[in-house]
Amino acid sequence: MNRRRFILQSLGTSLALPGLPSLMAANVGGNSAIKAAKGAGAGARRFVAVGNLLGYQTKQLFPTTKGRDYEKTTLLEPLWDIRDHMTVFRGLDHGVKGGHFAVHSFLSGVLNSEAQNRPDGNVTIDQYLADEIGFETRFPSLTVGSEGGIHGGCQIAWTKSGVRVPPVTNPSQLFEKLFVSDSKERQARRVQENQVQASILDSVLDEANRLSKRVNKEDKDKLDEYLTSVRDVEKRLELRQRWVSQTKPKAPFEKPANHNAVEDLPILYELIALALQTDSTRIATLEIGGDFMPQHLGIKKDWHGLSHHGNDPEAIASLITLEKYQIEHFGKFITRLSKINDGDRSLLDSTTAIFGSGMGDGNSHKNSDLPILLAGGGYKHGEFREVPREGINKVPLCNLFVDIAQKMGVETDSFGNSTGRFS
Repeated sequence: MNRRRFILQSLGTSLALPGLPSLMAANVGGNSAIKAAKGAGAGARRFVAVGNLLGYQTKQLFPTTKGRDYEKTTLLEPLWDIRDHMTVFRGLDHGVKGGHFAVHSFLSGVLNSEAQNRPDGNVTIDQYLADEIGFETRFPSLTVGSEGGIHGGCQIAWTKSGVRVPPVTNPSQLFEKLFVSDSKERQARRVQENQVQASILDSVLDEANRLSKRVNKEDKDKLDEYLTSVRDVEKRLELRQRWVSQTKPKAPFEKPANHNAVEDLPILYELIALALQTDSTRIATLEIGGDFMPQHLGIKKDWHGLSHHGNDPEAIASLITLEKYQIEHFGKFITRLSKINDGDRSLLDSTTAIFGSGMGDGNSHKNSDLPILLAGGGYKHGEFREVPREGINKVPLCNLFVDIAQKMGVETDSFGNSTGRFS
């Protein structure tokens, strides 16, 4: 078979017709890969997920009293004034094991090492939503994190192809992405690049059509998978074509300087809030990663070393200090969203925000009984909800992700290892 290989470097994708013993399947084509834009984002559903790498001190986080009359705990103290905007969950997890090597399953419920034979791989809920509704904004999603520390980079977001989504790593880079438009010359080059790449895609699909009448059933799944990847590239290309000549929103302040993961956390939250407010994106993730240095909070030991505290009171006190800092700024982010108008409601009403970790116990590095806070999104909040942690009544965290997806307007009854929709 005369095959061609096309490399779309700027889209980060290699497109090569797969080797098919017979040749090819059903006809290719159909409707445009991207729907028409729906316009301004006022009232549109949004989603934000925040996760850290090493978990929280759950003994100082979870209350003991269920319902609306739960008591203030040490780690909930920074959120106490906004508790009516959030729900505290206990008992939710994915049933996976692996310690450090399972934290990346926080938003997917699936270990990357076990995802190869799954239709959607270990896609995380943010990327799943981006595939469904991300075409409505300039950026289908924003992934913010670091490329340093433990694991060597942010691992909170994964595509259905099992590829880690590289993060925007600092406030300066995120600011430029959101507010700095390309020069006229660069825009012209992008238009030309888009035209070339569109021509390549046309050639790929034309060749696929020529081969479509000679394929056996055995090859159909392989070809469909290939054509799905082609259409994914087509979506991204059409999206890029739509936005290349449109001016980005005006920046409300000067480009911020980069400092460190501790000092940069407040401005990263502010930039994510602005990204949602300007409808630059409706989906964002933030990972507080291994480069979060306690030294910048006046703590001498490293975070990972502290996490293996062995019940040492001094180490636990240091962990509570850095964890309260993280929780405090999540609370300020929620408060900020609640004060931004979004049509006839607040941006918080339009935004479902989940906060937690794929690590349940930092000392033993267990991935069960995860710390989960849910805010905004039009949910009825103000409670501490505990679900069964084992047995036939155990509730997977992915059941909550199904509920979030449905509230976002995505028609699905399952996600990851879900067993239904969270009630």
